[in-house]
Amino acid sequence: MGLTSELRQQAQDAFREGKTTGFPLQERLRKFRRICGARHDLRLMFLEIQIQVAFSDGDLDSKEREVLHTIAKLLGYSSRQLDNLLEMIIASAAFNQQGGAGYQQFNGENSPTSAGQLENAYKILGVSKDDAKADIKKAYRKLMSQHHPDKLIAKGLPPAMMEAAKEKTQDIQAAYDLISKHEK
Repeated sequence: MGLTSELRQQAQDAFREGKTTGFPLQERLRKFRRICGARHDLRLMFLEIQIQVAFSDGDLDSKEREVLHTIAKLLGYSSRQLDNLLEMIIASAAFNQQGGAGYQQFNGENSPTSAGQLENAYKILGVSKDDAKADIKKAYRKLMSQHHPDKLIAKGLPPAMMEAAKEKTQDIQAAYDLISKHEK
């Protein structure tokens, strides 16, 4: 994530503290939410980071899922919103695995497309193949607005988070391009 050695040490210390028995998770998340105020983008980015950490071993077990639901609820997200976000993140990982090179692979005219890739593209955008073209475009624009690095840096998100934002927008763009190519 491009952290300095001091920030990396702070992150490791916070991670170790969070694993201890009796860690006041609810209290800390309520405080974080108060500090963020109306900054939905910060809360969403934090939740996405927690999801990435939960998936870091390649699996999401029931205990991790339960903790994610607790975190989401305390940050103001419903179970349904978390489940949708999880589905989008899982689809994004599968989308990149299937295509190999992510955006580059799916942007090419000659690249073969499987039904699974197309299905994952719809999930990345949080839409279905039955949705109207205008609704798909609206979902795409909303996601690009939420995750575009230029918008996030203008809102004060640290530069260290920009690489993750760049990858996310590339996935969103590739998914939209793939869907658009198949709607013709």
